[in-house]
Amino acid sequence: MSVEMTADAPVGIAETRRDQMFPTLTACDIARARRFGSVQHYARGDCLFSAGEPGPGMFVVLEGIVAITQRDGLGRVVPIRHQGHGQFLAEIAQLSGRPSLVDGHAEEAVTTLLVPPEQLRALIIAEADLGERLVRAMILRRVALIESGSSGPVLIGRPQSTALLSLQNFLTRNGHPYQVVDATQDSDARALLEQYPDAELLVTCPNGSVLTDPSESALARCLGMIDSVEHDELFDVLVVGAGPAGLATAVYAASEGLRVIVLDCRSFGGQAGASARIENYLGFPTGISGGALAGRAFVQAQKFGVEMMIPAQAASMDCSQADSKGELIVRLSDGRRLRARTVVIASGARYRRPEVPRLSEFEGRGIWYWASALEAKLCAQQEIALVGGGNSAGQAAVFLSQHVDKLNLLVRGPSLAATMSRYLIDRIEATPNIELHPHTELIDLHGEPDSGLNGASWRCRTSGEEFTCPARNIFLFIGAVPETDWLEGCGVSVDKHGFVLTGEAASRGFPARPSTALETSVPGVYAVGDVRSGSVKRVGGAIGEGAQVVALIHKHLAPSAVVA
Repeated sequence: MSVEMTADAPVGIAETRRDQMFPTLTACDIARARRFGSVQHYARGDCLFSAGEPGPGMFVVLEGIVAITQRDGLGRVVPIRHQGHGQFLAEIAQLSGRPSLVDGHAEEAVTTLLVPPEQLRALIIAEADLGERLVRAMILRRVALIESGSSGPVLIGRPQSTALLSLQNFLTRNGHPYQVVDATQDSDARALLEQYPDAELLVTCPNGSVLTDPSESALARCLGMIDSVEHDELFDVLVVGAGPAGLATAVYAASEGLRVIVLDCRSFGGQAGASARIENYLGFPTGISGGALAGRAFVQAQKFGVEMMIPAQAASMDCSQADSKGELIVRLSDGRRLRARTVVIASGARYRRPEVPRLSEFEGRGIWYWASALEAKLCAQQEIALVGGGNSAGQAAVFLSQHVDKLNLLVRGPSLAATMSRYLIDRIEATPNIELHPHTELIDLHGEPDSGLNGASWRCRTSGEEFTCPARNIFLFIGAVPETDWLEGCGVSVDKHGFVLTGEAASRGFPARPSTALETSVPGVYAVGDVRSGSVKRVGGAIGEGAQVVALIHKHLAPSAVVA
């Protein structure tokens, strides 16, 4: 969720952005919104919504004043602003009924128009002009909450703690505001941490819950990012993976009236979501960060009513009823199951772990598989190494080079020409603190797990010469391993590397069944993006496949729709 908004912007721009964030609706706007909501009355002091609790929807103030405040898990309250007649109370969470990030209390007797989430989405689509202003304001409000650093859960730990960095990255990738409190500097935080002597990290949620060394899933549940209810309904489309391909599928399918649910084991955006800047995607001549592109798609999907389950892990798929009932079942790692008439495999691929001794000991302690602002801060003014020659490696190298003294770029081949876009090669060649090491492989890591990485060795594959570097941080962007373990036993054919076969390759042995370009060996199951065998590993290609597959889904569902 990324929309640039800086504190030092020119006054005129800042005022315009503030007006967009807190617009006053006209009498005509309110009249158009009335058919989507109901009038509600509140006495002085009543709570309209509370941080950490599911929001009832968007409020439009008709009479009175509502005070908006931020409250963190340590009980500290910070005023934001007062909202009066014609102003509305909502941010992105209200599109799907997620927990509120702020508190709202009636300063006096208040009358509002309450528009619940489902009706809010209907309003945004039916009233395009008004909907555009509402969505823009909601996005800007979320960005402001993220940038304020005084909303959401409080992460209490010691600087550069592995657990702290992991949760920061998780929340950042999911566009969720949070606060970090250094336990070595804040007396209240230190006192709280001392109550849990075995904990490396404490997290206090807005509802007051305290978590010790929580997993990403446990934190997500505390924040209400995912629910724990059973989903017994039959979806038209179940998308596994919320990268560019999965989000594109969701947006196009839901906008055409299909009932869609998306799940992802970590965050929206996939590998592309961690890209510092994508410059070869159509329509963005100055480039766009992967987080911004994914954040916009994530909001767009919710606008059309897509149900999101993030984080939620697909554990297995049951295709035994695909022919008889036209129903597919995906089981989650928490034991729940989801039913759908079609499934789109968009689970992507993860970077390969090279065969280097002790690699796992330093993961999260100097070995990284992504490069965000958090890791860049850790590397400031250091000498580092980055392994990989693809576009993701190139984007990461250019980004990190702005923060480090020197970046050693290690590639196994003779050059970058065969695997990287020309614009990135030109930029790398023009960056003085990037040194390219062709024909080179990482062979050894130095240091102790408790204190972290303190150096590495690599070897030139042509000369056999070995080099040692005092790099305390190494970034790995090599190859791709498909996320397809959850497909085992369901009949979906994969190639020798584990990527999903589609089209003619998937229909071999089934001559009576016509093949469609993105359909797998199981009817009603499709694959798009990086997980698909033969796909073009580019953001534009993934988004194109996500859009293309929707037409195939309609064709598959058409016979059953006619019968119904």
